[in-house]
Amino acid sequence: MSLKDQLQKDLIEAMKSKNEAGVGAIRMLKTAIMKFETAGEAKKATDEEVLQMIGKEIKQRKDSIEQFEKGNRPDLAIKEKAELAFLEKYMPAQMSEDEIKAIIKEGIAATGASSKADMGRVMGAIMPKVKGKADGGLVNKLVQAALP
Repeated sequence: MSLKDQLQKDLIEAMKSKNEAGVGAIRMLKTAIMKFETAGEAKKATDEEVLQMIGKEIKQRKDSIEQFEKGNRPDLAIKEKAELAFLEKYMPAQMSEDEIKAIIKEGIAATGASSKADMGRVMGAIMPKVKGKADGGLVNKLVQAALP
């Protein structure tokens, strides 16, 4: 079953169980998928592209939660947290910092990086290995810490 089919099935399930957070999250995601598929040439979104869209939606939820908490709006933050939890179940398991550090070490060795000036090469080498499994900001921070 494709990820899009799974989303449709989960939308129906969320509607039946009156899970407002799930319905809202999936509807926003389905809108993003539809925009992607109808923009430019007509094409069907692959599971990988859908995962990228889910990652983008998760990032938006995290940013919104941070802003709502700063703005003293816990009611809206709670809603965003519920949607975030619902969306995260579609993402692959996230890597631990130790796993990321091991991949960074391999990337530094493979590229022969010796200073922060080589950061772009290191990031280019390791991002395909961690894509969707680790937050890019965290990877960036760990690479900066690993390079002299």
